[in-house]
Amino acid sequence: MGFGKLRLFFSRLFVILIFQFSFSEYYMGQHPCHLKRDYSPTYTKEGDIVIGAFLSLFRKSDFKMDKYSFKSSPAFVRVNIGYMLKHYQHFLTVQFAVDEINKDPHLLPNVTLGYQFLNNFHLSHLAVESSLIWLSGKGPTIPNYSCGGQHKSMVVIGGMSSKLSMAMATLLGLYKVAQLSYGSFDLLLSDEVLYPYVYQLGSRESTLHLAAVQLMLYFGWTWVGLVISDDPTGEQFFRNLKEEMALNGICLAFTERAPELFQEDYEVIKLMSRILGSSSNVIFIYGTTDSLGEISELFHDHKFYGKMLITSTSWDFSADSRNARMSNFHGTLILSHLERVIPGFTDFLRNVHPRANPEDIFTKSYLEVVFECTLSEISSIGIIYEQCDENISFALVPPIYLNNLIIGRNSNIYNGIYLFACALHHMLQTEAKDVSEFAANPLLSWKLHHFLKYVNPANRIKDDLCGDGTSMTAETYEVLNFKSFPDNISVEVKVGEVIPQEKVLSINEEDIDWPEDFPQIPSSKCSEACGPGFRKQLREGQPICCFDCTLCPDGKFSNKTDAEECMQCPEDQYPSKEKDRCLPRTVTYLAYEETLGMILTSAAFCFSILTTFVLGVFVMYRDTPIVKANNRSLSYILLTSLTLCFLSSLLFIGRPTPAICVLRQTTFAIVFTVAIASILAKTITVVVAFRATKPGSQLRRWLRPAVSHSLIFLCTLIQMCLCGIWLGTYPPFLEMDIYSEASFIVIQCNEGSLVTFYCVLGYMGFLALVSFTLAFLARKLPDTFNEAKYLTFSMLVFCSVWISFLPAYQSTKGKAMVAMEIFSIMVSSAGILICIFAPKCYVILLRSDRNTLGKLKNKANP
Repeated sequence: MGFGKLRLFFSRLFVILIFQFSFSEYYMGQHPCHLKRDYSPTYTKEGDIVIGAFLSLFRKSDFKMDKYSFKSSPAFVRVNIGYMLKHYQHFLTVQFAVDEINKDPHLLPNVTLGYQFLNNFHLSHLAVESSLIWLSGKGPTIPNYSCGGQHKSMVVIGGMSSKLSMAMATLLGLYKVAQLSYGSFDLLLSDEVLYPYVYQLGSRESTLHLAAVQLMLYFGWTWVGLVISDDPTGEQFFRNLKEEMALNGICLAFTERAPELFQEDYEVIKLMSRILGSSSNVIFIYGTTDSLGEISELFHDHKFYGKMLITSTSWDFSADSRNARMSNFHGTLILSHLERVIPGFTDFLRNVHPRANPEDIFTKSYLEVVFECTLSEISSIGIIYEQCDENISFALVPPIYLNNLIIGRNSNIYNGIYLFACALHHMLQTEAKDVSEFAANPLLSWKLHHFLKYVNPANRIKDDLCGDGTSMTAETYEVLNFKSFPDNISVEVKVGEVIPQEKVLSINEEDIDWPEDFPQIPSSKCSEACGPGFRKQLREGQPICCFDCTLCPDGKFSNKTDAEECMQCPEDQYPSKEKDRCLPRTVTYLAYEETLGMILTSAAFCFSILTTFVLGVFVMYRDTPIVKANNRSLSYILLTSLTLCFLSSLLFIGRPTPAICVLRQTTFAIVFTVAIASILAKTITVVVAFRATKPGSQLRRWLRPAVSHSLIFLCTLIQMCLCGIWLGTYPPFLEMDIYSEASFIVIQCNEGSLVTFYCVLGYMGFLALVSFTLAFLARKLPDTFNEAKYLTFSMLVFCSVWISFLPAYQSTKGKAMVAMEIFSIMVSSAGILICIFAPKCYVILLRSDRNTLGKLKNKANP
């Protein structure tokens, strides 16, 4: 036997012993032990089986007395006649259901049901007193003895709250009386060890957290505060809600556990500061009316500006029907179980009249409070009013006292009575005994529990309850909007439905009245959404709902809100400037049609024409001394190669093809090698010619044209071999460059093997460096051989250009890289052309008087 069972056994044994001892003293004529009933009015309608209805109408509160005044009884006990006034519907529901069953020829045909109303004023000790009254009868309330006539205590309906149900169950459970609790479902009451005879009629809110999350997702509320009751039910809801919120990317801004009673003022200040100081605009409040009693008063007394409330019908914040500050709750959204309408109940309400049942003190009290009048000479509520109109009826009750929030409990009571009727009907058919036998034999009546468990009351009404209990439907919640109007008028308007398990939500936003602080749908987010083109970057140490928006990096985009990561565009597309979409790339290359291409092409043609012109001048003036003195054949070769150099740059302009990629670098390398080799041959000729002036010098034979031509051929052959190796191993190829320019696909030639490419350039640089060195050493030779100076300057320009070209070539991409190489080709070629041939053309064309043999000799012999 577990600890819980042992505790329950000894507690009940102790209660029985006390009751037996109390009754023995009463019976022996000593100190009488019975309860004086001052605060437990009752009204009974007789029947074969009488159902005990422990209901709550009004609310009673005792004035606290200090130790000095405790010796005398309290002057009076205050009854709050406005609080819980609307719960009189519960009394009417019992009457309606019992009358309906008694008229049904198929359900309990030979049994008449009755009821006994007991008002516990929503206090636990009065609920226990009412239980004793129910067990003992109309006479003195004697524990453990019943003087109530022939009706049997088989079932009671009571416990609008779990606290009341627990108080009643402690006593009624000793006698195995079936107790139907019509309040909200509570995990504590579901303990079958402590409360084996309590049947909860309230729907289990197992999917309420799912409905709440669906509502948050619909309105985009990702930063929500939570206030829960400080009890196991609240903790269970918190765990379920937190897990579901995390799965859907919703965060809790704060979580506060509200005690049933605040012990210190600082607890109230702490709760208010957390709510008001939170950046969350939406607050979800979960708990029961009792567990959140002081929260209700707090919200009635203080308006929480800028906060939107969401709750469930478990918390009836409008219990005080006459409270003038219901406007504080205007705009609140309420999740309520989808309740089926009780058929015929509305018509029944219209016909309720105080004179139909003169002994019904509850109807009389209720109407006197609502209409502030007196139905008889002595008011049942002890307040002097004017006489009521004779035509007064329940049909005239203002809507404020028929609040829809409690319709769910009406349905629970209605279902509970039919649950008992169906169970009793099945039991009578199975046992084949008369109802009087059950009244005489408690062992038979205890069998009712088996049949009560067999019938399932969940979400069903009337005839459905008498089935086999297997009908199950998807749990559905209504979304209600609380609206407060002047003159203390408030209504709950249905604005939508939620089916949590199927993730179905329908909302009619036009019917919703938001709180006064929100002219439109409230926004509740820790961080504003990141639009397209941005991605979320979480803040360190904060929930996932708190983040910064970072622009997508180059080459990536995001086309949705709150993107976790930016995406890469396809290779044929590129991100827009806003980084919110991809645009198609344009295929590009250094074309003849564009400005840069036209400039370079024009420059290449101009320089090639200029070089051809110089060649023509040299051919025309080939017999002049200056042309002969500067090695006429080498000049022809050099000018021809320079012309080809200028023209070779045209291979780099226009749409590349695989053939052009192979030809352009090799062509450029070979013709440039010819040009540099010609300059090298010229330089060597100058140096050798100076040293061969001595008679009988053996160097004269090296001045023959064949030697110079052989040197050019040899140097060119070496370059051709290098190019052959390049083409044979890893030749240049056509490629699509998608990285150089974001919005373009550059068609270009990949050089293939960079090693051989730089070897080719290096070989030309080596020839140029040798030519520059020899020319520099021969720069001070007599003026007759002044070409050495020009060769020195030409090689200086050449080397400077190509030394600058290498780092620039590495740092540029796409069309700029091609343009850089074309520019280097033309500048270096133009430098050679100008430095070497410009002075000679000047003399030939403009100073022909200097182009004579005499002048040359005079300059040679100063």
